[in-house]
Amino acid sequence: MDLELFPEKTPATIRELQARVAAAFERHPLCRDVRFDIVGMPRTAKGNWTVSMQSVAPDALWEASELVSDIQDAYDLASAA
Repeated sequence: MDLELFPEKTPATIRELQARVAAAFERHPLCRDVRFDIVGMPRTAKGNWTVSMQSVAPDALWEASELVSDIQDAYDLASAA
């Protein structure tokens, strides 16, 4: 069985990731007021970027985390050339 350590993800810039996360938060009523930053980090099994969230209401934390996780599963931060 051939298992990839890092499955293929679509490369995206920080601006593209910001737009995708913002759109996901805007669509969810609990997450509309969440403020966030995209943060590049060393590659892990999950990816090479994460989201730093500020001003998250307690009832929105779980939903916001799930939305970010879904986007992380699909996109990789493109390396700057």
